Amino acid sequence: METKESPKKVNVDQELLAILCCPETKQDVALADDALVAKLNAKIEQGQLKNKAGQPVGEKLDGGLIRADKKILYPIREDIPVMLIEEGIPLEGLA
Repeated sequence: METKESPKKVNVDQELLAILCCPETKQDVALADDALVAKLNAKIEQGQLKNKAGQPVGEKLDGGLIRADKKILYPIREDIPVMLIEEGIPLEGLA
């Protein structure tokens, strides 16, 4: 059985990644780096991360797609990008 702590490599189809865009602004998205995902997961563990709808993010991320302007990250869970505006995670102020 896989533990929650083991880093899992996200496996998003490159062709899918090429056609995905932000549902709100239509900007391109790219895979977020592991360091950012780890930082966000630490905030999720502490109950400090909210999505665009203002709801606490309760489930750890396997990865993320970051918008070209670096302001929003869309979660990837079980290799599936969650491309819903309200599920986007604002990155401003997360230094």
